[in-house]
Amino acid sequence: MAGSSNGSSPDPRPAIWLCHQTDGPEIAHPDWLTGYERDTVSKFSGPREREYLTSRWLIRQAIGKSANQPPHHCRPVDGRPVASDSPGGWRLSLSHSQGLSACATRAGSPVGLDLEPCQRHPQWQKVARRWFSPVEQEWLFREDDPNTFLKVWTLKEAWLKATERGIAGNLQTLEVRKNFEIYGDQLEEDWQASCCYIEGYLVTLVFRGSRPQWPDITLLEPPPGDFTLMDALPIETSWEPLFQRTIRPKR
Repeated sequence: MAGSSNGSSPDPRPAIWLCHQTDGPEIAHPDWLTGYERDTVSKFSGPREREYLTSRWLIRQAIGKSANQPPHHCRPVDGRPVASDSPGGWRLSLSHSQGLSACATRAGSPVGLDLEPCQRHPQWQKVARRWFSPVEQEWLFREDDPNTFLKVWTLKEAWLKATERGIAGNLQTLEVRKNFEIYGDQLEEDWQASCCYIEGYLVTLVFRGSRPQWPDITLLEPPPGDFTLMDALPIETSWEPLFQRTIRPKR
């Protein structure tokens, strides 16, 4: 399935922008970093440093391509990058794992993104037993499929990002029932979720919208070795849709 499609709509699609992280020697930190970002990256070294720089490079690409602005004119708010600072008006969600970074964008309304390598599910029964609801445990243990668990986990992670909450004490604010019927603790009835496979990863998006939609998905060329903020070109990719759901309010 093609990774991107555009069209006018009263309810614009969310978008997901991805890029692979590249290895390389330590470099001087690029001058486009904000003061906050410079202070943060100075605490890292090695792969963690490059992961951070890649994610900040990708955020600027994602804002720029969404807002039709050059990437060097774009930056997120300081702290957790949940929105754009310049230009304003864009909500953001960032996720990265094992060499792949992703940034979701949506105009003016909440968005949450999580990605996980498809093979990541060690001791999943222990995690479910400790943190999931009895309803979730019952059907997950009966199915006994680590890939099903991973879909539920990414739904919860994306939900917490979209509602701007941490994991601690909040994993049961979203309950995923058999056949991926989803119930959340928000009263609004316009929360949506979509889940797909891309580049060997499970990618799950939660957003506010009047109807379920597949996001526009674009894989970008990786950043150059010095993280210059040139306009990154898309790379051909394909992705496999899994499911879309409306998240219903718990009653």
